[in-house]
Amino acid sequence: MASRCWRWWGRSALPRTRPLSAGSTPSFRHQFSTQEKTPQICVVGSGPAGFYTAQHLLKHPQAHVDIYEKQPVPFGLVRFGVAPDHPEVKNVINTFTQTAHSGRCAFWGNVEVGRDVTVPELREAYHAVVLSYGAEDHRALEIPGEELPGVCSARAFVGWYNGLPENQELKPDLSCDTAVILGQGNVALDVARILLTPPEHLEKTDITKAALGVLRQSRVKTVWLVGRRGPLQVAFTIKELREMIQLPGTRPILDPVDFLDLQDRLKEVPRPRKRLTELLLRTAIEKPGPEEAARRASASRAWGLRFFRSPQQVLPSPDGRGAAGVRLAVTRLEGVGETTRAVPTGAMEDLPCGLVLSSVGYKSRPIDPSVPFDSKLGVIPNVEGRVTDVPGLYCSGWVKRGPTGVIATTMTDSFLTGQTLLQDLKAGLLPSGPRPGSSAIQALLSSRGVQPVSFSDWEKLDAEEVARGQGTGKPREKLVDPQEMLRLLGH
Repeated sequence: MASRCWRWWGRSALPRTRPLSAGSTPSFRHQFSTQEKTPQICVVGSGPAGFYTAQHLLKHPQAHVDIYEKQPVPFGLVRFGVAPDHPEVKNVINTFTQTAHSGRCAFWGNVEVGRDVTVPELREAYHAVVLSYGAEDHRALEIPGEELPGVCSARAFVGWYNGLPENQELKPDLSCDTAVILGQGNVALDVARILLTPPEHLEKTDITKAALGVLRQSRVKTVWLVGRRGPLQVAFTIKELREMIQLPGTRPILDPVDFLDLQDRLKEVPRPRKRLTELLLRTAIEKPGPEEAARRASASRAWGLRFFRSPQQVLPSPDGRGAAGVRLAVTRLEGVGETTRAVPTGAMEDLPCGLVLSSVGYKSRPIDPSVPFDSKLGVIPNVEGRVTDVPGLYCSGWVKRGPTGVIATTMTDSFLTGQTLLQDLKAGLLPSGPRPGSSAIQALLSSRGVQPVSFSDWEKLDAEEVARGQGTGKPREKLVDPQEMLRLLGH
């Protein structure tokens, strides 16, 4: 990356605290005391956790918040995770934009913490640092054949159709008839829906041009979603299920046997789970009305839920160059309520397919050797957002509690971390005296040839994406190459 840099990014770090000499000017004294009253806080990650944390921290009347993001563009999983046919979920971007427009908030994109700048360097420059960088990895299946061509994580597939730069080389082969998704959560349903939605229904979304081209050529007709447990343990929500049942040109395949005796057990189930299970029951058991029956009969594509099945191996094709199926262990349930677990019965079955997508969860990565990390749980050890044994370091979102819940869950969680930090600030538990904040970090980045992208830079890229989408009736045509983004900004 070129080291040419906007002039004001090269300013040097503010001097360390030193006693004022007798000849100090009043203006310097004033500047010094003003700075001392300004808590300098930085947030690492600009997804929902990062922005909601920043939003809460800005309730402090003097706090200045800098948000660092490794991508040149903001919003994390709202941009790269939310399905293109769910534009209403992306409306939170308006709230995040308001936060970024605050005079006491700055966005620094294209800066990878842990590579371009370390966490200890941030801790030295700021009164407090909040890690909100999410879960950017996927949980491995840890079964033979997982490395075969034709097997990929649902996370990478979602990143591919949503324009995440690191997933643009994915090139999934959709020339097969059947795809198997291992997992029964909302991400699994998103992937199934995108695979089966008629391409003309995706034309007016912000799905990438490349992904739409591949989906137009897709021959996938059937998608199976496989889960180790039963209908009462599915992890998806009713909204996503209803959408799947009503998907144009598709029909559901549910085995009534999986739903035997379920009606009686619904009495003790919480209401949201009860409504979800009743919808599954009706779809599996009730005879559809004439209109729905005609719709299903004319459907050229299908999706189904396979319960009580645990993946043991991805079976290779005869030439070993792809996947030919998944070997599944048949399971039964032991225990009650939340502790219900699947145990193998000893029976096996093979499910033929040409594409396998693993959707068994996201996972956070450690960011810096100086930050404690629980690799088993995939989180930063913390108490109410305070990182264990590292004063002044905090965390929020998925890296704090694990990759569960929706955007609203992350909002609540991030507000709590923000509240904890502001309480510590008020109690005098954070470093006193001035901290240079972004001026010190920008000097470091400049010396390392790193050129940050500001929020106004992002707004130029945003305008470019919207302009490119207008020609084809899309809300935007996403830029997917970071180098092209930087070129457009004249970096």
